[in-house]
Amino acid sequence: MTLPATVHDLVARLPKVELHLHLDGSLRPLTALELGLARGVFERGTTPETVGGRLHAPMPCRDQAELLAAFELPLAILQDVEALERAAAELVVDLAGDGTIYAEVRWAPALHTRRRLKVRQVLQAVATGTRRGMAQVRGAGGRVEVRLIVVAMRSHDPAQNEAVARAAAAAAGEGVVGFDLAGPEAAFPDPLPHGRAFAIARAGGLGITVHAGEWDGPAQVRRALVLEPQRIAHGAPAIDDPALLTELARRGITLDLCPTSNWQAGLVPRLADHPLPRLLRAGVPVTLSTDDRTVSDLTLTREYERALDPLGLSLPELWAMDRHAVEVAFLGSEPLVRERLRAQLAAFARQEPLLGGA
Repeated sequence: MTLPATVHDLVARLPKVELHLHLDGSLRPLTALELGLARGVFERGTTPETVGGRLHAPMPCRDQAELLAAFELPLAILQDVEALERAAAELVVDLAGDGTIYAEVRWAPALHTRRRLKVRQVLQAVATGTRRGMAQVRGAGGRVEVRLIVVAMRSHDPAQNEAVARAAAAAAGEGVVGFDLAGPEAAFPDPLPHGRAFAIARAGGLGITVHAGEWDGPAQVRRALVLEPQRIAHGAPAIDDPALLTELARRGITLDLCPTSNWQAGLVPRLADHPLPRLLRAGVPVTLSTDDRTVSDLTLTREYERALDPLGLSLPELWAMDRHAVEVAFLGSEPLVRERLRAQLAAFARQEPLLGGA
C-alpha cells in the first residue's frame, strides 16, 4: 500500500508529540564530524559519509547489543559542556522542523563524565542547550516544548544511580521531568537493585519510566513493574502475555513504542510484524516515538507514516495515540503547558476531516 499524497501532507503537518527519544542517538552527522575533528576523535580527512556510517546502526541489527554499539561514537564526542549544549540545542531545532510540538529527550549523564565533568555539569549543559534551542525556534516564529528525562544505567552500581537520581531531582527546575533505567537487559536483567534510585527520583517529583522488553520477551516487561513505572520504554513483547496486557491496561501503564527501532534491534522479523496495532486495540495505552533519530536514520514524521503503512493503523488511531502522549507527558508540575498542547491538537483536528472528527 502506498499512502496518498493527502495523507503524507497531513502527517507532515500533524502537531506531533514524542516521549521516547535519546539525545546521544540523535546527534547530527555533520556536527559529529566537526566536534570529533576538534576533539581528536577523527583523523583529518574523515568524510561525512564515514561518520554517518558509524552513527547509523545496521538495519536490522543482530540483536540489542549491536544496536547499542552505535552509541559508542556519540558518547566519545559528547564529553564536554560545549558539545552537550550544541547537541541538545540542535536536536530541539530538528524536532521543531519535523512538526513536533512537545518532546521528552533522555540521556544518561553518568556516561558523559569520562573527561571529568560532574553529573550536575552534564545536566546543566543539556538543560542550557535545550533552552537555547527552544529560544532559537521561537526566534524563527515557531514553538516547541522540550523537557528532559535522566537515565540511570542497568550496568552501573546502584549507589552511583542513587547519586544520579539525587542530581536529577535537584534539576527539576531546569527542565528535568523524569527518571529512567536503560542499558543491556541480557547482562543486567533485574531492575530491582536500582529501586532506591527510583524512590529518590519519585520523592523528587519526577515521572518514572523504565526501558524493558528489548530482550527476553514479556518476562522482562513484567520485571519492570517492580519499579512502579507510569510508562515503559518499549515493552512491545507484552503482546505475548494476555495477563500482562490486562495488567498494563488496568494500571494505565503506557508503552512508549518505537517500531522501527524494535525491528532494527531484531525484536520482530519485519517492521510489518510489530505488535503496535494489536497492543493499541487490546486496550493497552501506547505512544509512538523514534527512539533515536540518527542511530535509526529516522524522523517522527516517517515513523508516523510507517504506523499507517505497513503497520496498518487508521488515521484516527494514530491521532488518538498523539493525543494520549500529551496526557501522559511528565508535565505534572506544568498544567498550563499540557492545556496549551491539548488546545493546539484540538484546533488542528477541527480543521482536518481526514481525522474522522477525532
